[in-house]
Amino acid sequence: MAKTNPFTFIQQVRAETAKVIWPTRRETAVTTTMVFLMVLIASIFFLLADQLMGWGVSLLLGLGN
Repeated sequence: MAKTNPFTFIQQVRAETAKVIWPTRRETAVTTTMVFLMVLIASIFFLLADQLMGWGVSLLLGLGN
């Protein structure tokens, strides 16, 4: 592994950081909203799937009175 001068390393880090394209406030808000929406949809789906499978297992085992 090549040794790098700390000053050169800092220059390289600053040069790479300057290339980063940061999202706008609107893009961040839209992405955050979409993540929360997908989490809500997934949680409702898994709740319903769990309830349905639990009902089916209880019927199969004869525990559903």
